Formats: sequence, structure tokens, C-alpha cells
Amino acid sequence: MSATERHAIQRVRHELKMRLLDVKQVTRLTPHMVRVTLTGADLQGFVSASPDDHVKVFLPVEDGAINRPTMGPDGPVYPEGVTPSPARDYTPRRYDAATNELDLDFVLHGEGPASTWAESVKVGDKLGVGGPRGSMVIPDDYDHYVLVGDETALPAIGRWLEEMPASTPVTVFAEITSLEEKQSLRRDVRWFVRGESPSMDGALAALPIPAGDTFWWVAVESMRARALRSLLVEKRGIDKDWVKATGYWQTD
Repeated sequence: MSATERHAIQRVRHELKMRLLDVKQVTRLTPHMVRVTLTGADLQGFVSASPDDHVKVFLPVEDGAINRPTMGPDGPVYPEGVTPSPARDYTPRRYDAATNELDLDFVLHGEGPASTWAESVKVGDKLGVGGPRGSMVIPDDYDHYVLVGDETALPAIGRWLEEMPASTPVTVFAEITSLEEKQSLRRDVRWFVRGESPSMDGALAALPIPAGDTFWWVAVESMRARALRSLLVEKRGIDKDWVKATGYWQTD
């Protein structure tokens, strides 16, 4: 069996469900990160098989209603005349079937419907959640993992570190807007402040390639993600199948 076959990513499809959930708890993790804990009967049966899964959150419209689509034969559809709720993608930070809780972490960046909602959310509020539609399960048989991301990637990184065995070698680079945004995570993290030296991109370019088979995971702004993938694959010669670089947001 080749190394590529041994490390094959498993793609798992899930039944797409649209849920209406209740806010159970709101926790300010840092000055610009809020954790919203959700619960409700609709949450039962929730499945998320990978740390970088995403769900679609559906936010209130002007009259406070949360208008979620229903599943038609060709995908999600809205009833005629209904204003669709603003929708954004978020990482399931934690799901606990025993307590029927789902945690979503929101970056507060001062604009956009999701950030605005998270700034003022309170216990008892409602949120629509759809998905995940599927998971891309990264195998746990690599010799080393390198996880790289900005603040939008911290929920996935944090979950990944909690779910991987404590003995798994991992290197973590995280970029934040200020040192006040540092979070307490399960493993050592090298923190970078955006706009200051050294830069996270420069550190990644200079990072010695770990011995053995290494999986490289990158989640930043879309154009930057493509550039970092090019850096790793084309300039550093890393097997393209061992690199997953994802744009978690786009520059306007």
C-alpha cells in the first residue's frame, strides 16, 4: 500500500437537517470571540465527524423570524414570498450528545449579520442551524500534523487538538489581532500578531519539514490560503495530497 493510499481522506455524507435551536449559554472567550452554546429537541441526532466540518447558521430577519429553507428534490428551497434568513458557515466547536449541547464560536469583527447577532445574543434567543452536509475525515495515521490558521480557524484547531491523542506530534501556528485574543488550548501554540514581525507566513516558509509523513492543514483568507498551498506544494515540494488549504473567509 502506498503512502497516499494509507493516508486517504474519507468523505462522509450526512443527512442534511435544518434545525431551530435555543441559546443555552453565552461565554466571552476573548475580547473578540464569543462562544454560543445551543440546545433543543432539534439538536438530537446531530453528527459532525471532522474538526473542520461546517454548519450553516440562519440568523433572524428584521421581524425577528428565522426563515430556514426546506429540503426539496433539487436542494434547499424557501417558500414563495418568504425573506431568507442571512446565512453563514461556522465550525461545530463541540457537540455533546449526553447534554444535548452544540458550541459555536463567533469572531466579533464589527460588521456582518453573524458578528452583529453574536455581539448582542442572550440566553433564550433562537438560531437556525443546517448541516453538516458532510465531513472530510483526515486519517490519524500521519507521523506529524501542522495546523495553521487565523482567528476564524481557532474553533477547528481547538477541536482538533482536543480530539487527537495526546501523544500525536503536532505543530500549531495561529494568527490573531492582538495578544489579548490568545486562547487556552490543549497543546502548545505559536501565536503571531497580525501585522507584526515575525509573520505567520514567514514562519511557515522557514519551518523545518518534520520527519516522516506530515499532514499540513491551513485555514485563512481565501487568496492567502491559495498562496500558502502554493508555498507548501510548489516551493517546498510537499505532496499535494498531504496539504489541505481552505479559505475560511474572503476579502471584500
